[in-house]
Amino acid sequence: MSASRRSGTTDELGPDEPERDGPDESSGGSEGSAGGSDLLAALLDGMDAALCAFDGDGVVTHWNREAERILGWAATEAVGRHGFAGWAVREADAEEVEGRLMSAMHAPGRQVHEFALLTKDGGRVLVRTQSAAVRGPDGKPAGVYCAFSEVHAQIDLERSIALSEALFEDASWGVVLVDADLRPAVVNAHAARALGIGRTSVLGRPLGELLAQGVEELESALTHVLAEGAPPAPAEIWVSVRTPEGERRRCWRCGFVRLASPLAEEPVPLGVGWLFQDVTAAKQSEQEAALLRFRTNQLHRAARAAAECEEPVEAATVHLDFALAGFADHALIDRVAGGGGGTAGAAVAEAVSDTDTAEPVRLVRVAVTPSGAPGPSLLGGEAGLPVRYAEGHPALQCVARAGSVRADAGNMPAERAREWAVGRQWPADAVHALCAVLRSRGRTLGVVTFLRGSGRSAFERSDAVYAEDVAVRIASALDLAGVLGAE
Repeated sequence: MSASRRSGTTDELGPDEPERDGPDESSGGSEGSAGGSDLLAALLDGMDAALCAFDGDGVVTHWNREAERILGWAATEAVGRHGFAGWAVREADAEEVEGRLMSAMHAPGRQVHEFALLTKDGGRVLVRTQSAAVRGPDGKPAGVYCAFSEVHAQIDLERSIALSEALFEDASWGVVLVDADLRPAVVNAHAARALGIGRTSVLGRPLGELLAQGVEELESALTHVLAEGAPPAPAEIWVSVRTPEGERRRCWRCGFVRLASPLAEEPVPLGVGWLFQDVTAAKQSEQEAALLRFRTNQLHRAARAAAECEEPVEAATVHLDFALAGFADHALIDRVAGGGGGTAGAAVAEAVSDTDTAEPVRLVRVAVTPSGAPGPSLLGGEAGLPVRYAEGHPALQCVARAGSVRADAGNMPAERAREWAVGRQWPADAVHALCAVLRSRGRTLGVVTFLRGSGRSAFERSDAVYAEDVAVRIASALDLAGVLGAE
């Protein structure tokens, strides 16, 4: 009998001719025949599928260990019996079962059937069989082989295969099989689209070629799974995906499972199954909602603290200090300059300027946050000397437009960025600026400027909205200072 095996299922296995007692002339005598028998026995007993074979008369000629495990009948008890009647199949079913099995001798290919077989202890097992003809040297049918397994085991296998195929074809989240070298071995269509590359192009490439940022965190997670197993919960990883259109910042919610070979006695890691879903929009919404809650709380706390201040200008600096938390590194308040001296509060009341006039706008520093050690904002401007802002300065543009203005040092080298900030009368480490106009009772009172260093991102539209909310409160306090000073 010759044998072939494929992933635990039997394609074709059976005697090439009925068993013979004499030496096998083709194998060189009795010594070769004994060696061939030993090899055949080892092959049969090593199979994952149960196997039995019948000669042309329906007599059992072969019975392997898996068949013994499933039904309980040893090979010595099974070989030599005629069919399954009375021992492996009920008498009432024996004729039908034998007829369906032996019909494979004269049918092309393999036939698949399901039978209820009897175990040695009297139980019943539903099995799925694959039977095919065994042909002799003359090419004529000489018997039948039958490979069978328990139906539930076969169904489990089919479900596993179906699940695998569905994940790699129709899944609405990314699925990637990563080998032990941390290179993608198989990807589904969704993952290929998320990575911005074709399904075949991604295979075997290092993750560093696919991701610009986040690759270290992802590789660390994969290494941990290979060594320790799957983590107890999904992980959210921010990455930057390299695409022909440029880098895309994405947040992926990732799950990992370690893959091990089911055929090895000891678990042999085959890699990691990596499943991920793009949750960028949801995470951005969560971050925006959290930021909005924080800023709303800051405005509320600032209003309560400012209400306890005796001096309106001090209340204005309280609003400024609360606004800085998590928003900017530095801030300053400039008021529109007018005639006359006096306190900063009185000067504000007297120096309210109409931006429609052609006279150049002059700004006087009212308050500024300390550029060194952290602390409360410092009051200034008692002398009423204008700040030396050059023409086209963002603060002057803000007053002229009566609207917010953003400025940025861009990608300047560090030295040029320092010169850019100092030339605008700002702290040397400032690279991002946002100017919001101070308006009250239809008049422009001045400008509040927020500054960020290189460690922060540039100001966005949502930041301008928050700065304008803070500016309204500061403008009200400065306007009140002017009214009280005038009295």
